[in-house]
This record gives sequence, structure tokens and C-alpha cells, in this order.
Amino acid sequence: MADPDTPALRCTGLVRRFGATTAVDGVDLTVPRGSLTALLGPSGCGKTTVLRMVAGLLTPDAGVIEIDGRVVNDAHVATPPEERNVGMVFQDYALFPHLSVVRNVAYGLTHLPRSQRLRRATEVLDLVGLAELADRFPTAMSGGQQQRVALARALAPEPDLVLLDEPFSNLDASLRAEVREEVRAILHAADQTAVFVTHDQEEALSLADRVAVMQGGRIHQLADPQTLYTDPATRFVAEFVGEADLLPGRRAGTYLVDSPIGRLATARPVEADDVTVVLRPESLTLRRQSDGHGVVTGISYFGHDQLVQVALDDGLLLRARRGPRLDLRRAERVHVAVNGPVLTFPGTPTWPEEAPLAGTTHA
Repeated sequence: MADPDTPALRCTGLVRRFGATTAVDGVDLTVPRGSLTALLGPSGCGKTTVLRMVAGLLTPDAGVIEIDGRVVNDAHVATPPEERNVGMVFQDYALFPHLSVVRNVAYGLTHLPRSQRLRRATEVLDLVGLAELADRFPTAMSGGQQQRVALARALAPEPDLVLLDEPFSNLDASLRAEVREEVRAILHAADQTAVFVTHDQEEALSLADRVAVMQGGRIHQLADPQTLYTDPATRFVAEFVGEADLLPGRRAGTYLVDSPIGRLATARPVEADDVTVVLRPESLTLRRQSDGHGVVTGISYFGHDQLVQVALDDGLLLRARRGPRLDLRRAERVHVAVNGPVLTFPGTPTWPEEAPLAGTTHA
């Protein structure tokens, strides 16, 4: 057993190319013991490639991978997957349909005497709440139950690290939140370190202790969910994590910018003359005003809150998240105010060609 302060996983300078395409471009990643870390990003950002290199299913072109303080891959070492002591939960669960649940879980326990395999499998099934279904076959189980069987199989060998590849993508939307909480509770009960891949920001923010946001084969930021949302390191993180609308801004002071809705205070020193202002819907306050900044063009009501869309006079769109009281109507002019300092990034905003004046959204 390595020193308790040794990270469960450390990747340094990971690179992986597929022909002329660099899928992973110098990734550094440290995962503390007992933590749950998400690799979050759009399709093609390199997150699954990183996971597969850690598992030993792909060989890096450069870089070092350490698991539990032991080098499993560098320029001289290439430890095969079965010797890395890593548990893997695949997107499609990869359960054997002809084996019972308990035998699925016991399948990888070849290092134990036969008499101990079923005992260990039963222990882990009890941990995931499926002991009473041990003799059932996977085809007779719900998607959420199959998910827990796959997790039990990954936990059974007592791995140093569990890797999960898009673990909830095959579940119905109504089941995802419930199963996410179950998986989180199971991993914490087992005192297990885990890394999971997802493109779903809600999934990452609600489940992980830390989130690594990836794009273009690189990690833009690795932080806890609150820091990612409130203090994003790059414009990509600001736009990708949570809902965001963009405005052009012009530096008016070290901590001030002028924008289409007036002069705004900034959270950081303004780094360029022309900047992009990033606004979160919950930071905006609207009030009815005949000479206001814009016109209400849409209201999406959810009961517990509402999302109000405002078209500014120059055509730019903003969204404000408000409480449940419906006190504004479409076509009314409103004044837009911002609560607290705003985030800015150098350069002017860009929008998709099909909606050049619309704010961006990544809900």
C-alpha cells in the first residue's frame, strides 16, 4: 500500500495521436484518494481517450501514468490492463447475459480461491443493495439495477481506482438523478477513488468532488464544481459549465467595463480594451421600465422558477432566471441590472452563424 498522501492517480504530460489528429495534448491530472473526479467536455475533446489510457486499453504516445504511486506507463513501462488493479464500468455495462448476477460479479475474482469468490461477490452485491437478486440474470433487470451490477463487478477485486465511461447515458432521464445518487453513495461507502467521463455538465457538477473540463485534448480547468461555475479559468469553461449569455464590453477602468446594458463592475482586472462579458441568468434583475434596455420576447415557466428572455435594442439576447411570480409579459420593455461583478475574457464575442445576435446557452 502506498503512502496515504500519494494520489490514487497521477497523469503527467499525456499525449495520444490518431494519425495526424492529436486527441490528447499534454494532459496533467492528479486524483486524490477517496475522491470522485469527472472528466467533462464535448464529444471529441479527448476525455474517453484519457480514461482508456489510464485503464491500459490505449498506449500513450508520451507521458507518465501512476496508479497508487506505481508507474504503469512511461517510456519504459507498459503494464497490461489486468495488472493495473483498476475496475472499469463500461457505457453498455458489458454484463454476461448467460451468467447470473452473482457470477457476473465473481467473474473477475480469479485471484481468489474458488470458495471465496462467491462470498466476496455476495458481499459487494450487499453493498450495492442487490443481494436478494444474486441469482437473477441481467436481462431480467432494469437499467438502474444493471448499472449497480456493473459497479459491483468493478468493486469486487478491491481496485485502487474505478473508471466509469459515460455511466448513465443508457438510463432514462427519469432514472439518472436517482442512480447518480446511488452510485455516489456506494463509492463513498466503499471508500473508493473513481474517475468518470461525461459530456453532461449537470451530471458532473452534481456527482463529482472535482471536475476536469476538457476541450481540444487539454484540460482547461480542474476544480470543485462551485469554483468552476463561479470562477472559471477560461472563456470556454465559463460558457460550457452552466448557462451563459455573452455581451461585448469595453474597458472603462481596471475593474469596470462598458456594455450594452451600462457600466458593469468586474470580478477580475480587465485584461484588454475589448472583452467578452459573461452573464449568468440568475445574476440578472429585470424591472418594467418604458425606456428600458430591451423587450421581453419569451417566458419559460417551470413552477419553481422561470426563464425570461430579453431582446436588447441592438438585437442581443439575454436570459434572466426569476422566481415563480409571473409579473412580466411578452412585449413589455424592461430595465436590466446585474447583481454583483461580472466575468470578462479578452476578445469580442462570437456567435453561431445561424444566430449571430443570440447569446449562447449550454444548459
